[in-house]
Amino acid sequence: MKNLLILIFLIAAIPESGFSQDKNWMLGPFLRPESGKPIISPKNESTFEDPMTGRKVYWESMATFNPAAIVREGKINVLYRAEEKLGEKEIGGHTSRIGMAISSDGINFERKSSPIFFPDNDNQKEFEWPGGTEDPRIVETEDGLYVLTYTQWNRDVPRLAVAISKDLYNWEKKGPIFINWKEGKYHNIESKSGAIVTKLVDGKLVAAKINGKYWMYYGVPHIWLASSEDLINWTPVENHEGNRVPVLSPRPGYFDSWLVEAGPPPVLTKDGIVVLYNAGNSNVVGIQELGNRVYTGGQALFDSNEPWKLVDRTDDPFIQPELPFEKSGQYPEGTTFLEGLVYFQGAWYLYYGTADSMVGVVVDRD
Repeated sequence: MKNLLILIFLIAAIPESGFSQDKNWMLGPFLRPESGKPIISPKNESTFEDPMTGRKVYWESMATFNPAAIVREGKINVLYRAEEKLGEKEIGGHTSRIGMAISSDGINFERKSSPIFFPDNDNQKEFEWPGGTEDPRIVETEDGLYVLTYTQWNRDVPRLAVAISKDLYNWEKKGPIFINWKEGKYHNIESKSGAIVTKLVDGKLVAAKINGKYWMYYGVPHIWLASSEDLINWTPVENHEGNRVPVLSPRPGYFDSWLVEAGPPPVLTKDGIVVLYNAGNSNVVGIQELGNRVYTGGQALFDSNEPWKLVDRTDDPFIQPELPFEKSGQYPEGTTFLEGLVYFQGAWYLYYGTADSMVGVVVDRD
């Protein structure tokens, strides 16, 4: 009896992680590093000569968040969104640029002093200025081409766009993905968060073809689906009436009652396509104790041959804001906003933005 009481006490003393791992097809379980600290935070000293204004800007002085991630030359490269401190914290009111941080262990990073992707005097400035380039996701092809999906924000309409690179530093912007589809049918409708399906090949994630096509989950407050033969030109999945069909939607009564948004590149597994997604809660029709407008993470399983067919879905978030840096900053309601996933040295590393302010990581070493 004494041993039983001790065991009960020890179990009760374990801090709640908020992680749920109740389905065998899920990725994880993911654990936070022992430090419990952000891996990328704002820096006041980084400067950059902005080509749009000609002035020196402190480009990552206010926020560094919402990261993509890719493995290159044996190291993890994290591409993160950064914003300059301008004396106010209006979300969407800053110029976003994308910085680079590199790590040999996935936890400790060295950062480049200048952004590697940003609004420029190029053929995309009408879509990217003054709001910037936001919320990247990245995949690599089997022949080594890097494909970046990101949001162009001109403070009018956010648009999902694509850029390509062979080295992660020199980028060719291909522009908004739906500008030519049906004479721009969706070009002026909000689009963002493009997550291209990947698969593990020899221990490395690469863009995957299903039935001869690449597939991308995208959007918010629903998640839609698009296909491509070249990763640049994309066709949205429509029904017989010519309308987009949501493949994942918010659910009253659950943690994702307000919105769902595509997370990092999904992974094609033996069970199907595992989609990690960002979930917003409405405490009116969702989970009251979770809090209003809180962002957590869910997982959904789609059919490996029919990427639009939902097979299963988690009932609880597998990650949620718990630590102080995940619940303070530009977005005080709290976020664990998932965008970067890599397989590195036999482990899964999942990178996420916290409260629109910093970058965190959780790791699955099983």
